[in-house]
Amino acid sequence: MGRFASTASLYEHLRPPYPSEFFRSVTRKLGLSKQSSLIDLGTGPGLLALGFAPSVGRIVGVDPEPAMLDAARRAAARAGHALTLIEGKAETLAPDIGTFDVVTIGRALHWMDRESTLARLDKLVAREGAIAICASFSATDGSNPWLDGYNEIRRRWSPARLWEEAGRGTRTHRDLPAFFRDSAFRPTELVTVETSHSVSVEDLTRRTLTYSSSSPEALGDNVEAMLKDVGKHLVPFSRDGTIAETIVSTAQIVKR
Repeated sequence: MGRFASTASLYEHLRPPYPSEFFRSVTRKLGLSKQSSLIDLGTGPGLLALGFAPSVGRIVGVDPEPAMLDAARRAAARAGHALTLIEGKAETLAPDIGTFDVVTIGRALHWMDRESTLARLDKLVAREGAIAICASFSATDGSNPWLDGYNEIRRRWSPARLWEEAGRGTRTHRDLPAFFRDSAFRPTELVTVETSHSVSVEDLTRRTLTYSSSSPEALGDNVEAMLKDVGKHLVPFSRDGTIAETIVSTAQIVKR
């Protein structure tokens, strides 16, 4: 079973969403059109690929986890978009896949081998193309007062080695200049969109299961105990069973 196999059925609906304004802002910044092509590496259930689908002509999603690709396939069918899906990793893509005007990567960069990924990106990105490293997460500026305790409970129940891996992933995402150092690419502009929405206590509690460090696979018999802890923490912050959440969605644009 892959690292995210046990999260696939939850990931699409419970992770912090990318709002429509985010896709419009990135589309304008990159000048995307129906003549543009996009490949989404580590596509998961296709959140980024399908979000950009109305703005581009050709869309490809790549992921090593079959359960995630099944979720992406169903989402594409519901949305009525043609989405080519490839089981695999960026490093193992066939040489004849061609070039793309934009390569999108969500929170997957830290799972990729740096040297082979950089070499593959050099061939995937069209001459005037770009990479967009994207993320959507609960704001950490204090506007989500429930967040610190929420993450502390996740950390307490997560196996130590997986929590450490999650920390390394966050550092990789934040230190993109280090990742792209000595390559043909450089981070240029950052697109940031902040939105707010209401999320049910139940959904916010179950969101913990979509992270590799606190997935059902990682927690085993402790799933229900962790969910009980998280739910108990969230209730005082709720009103009518929902909690206000501020979400920050970002796209770091990387170009040659």
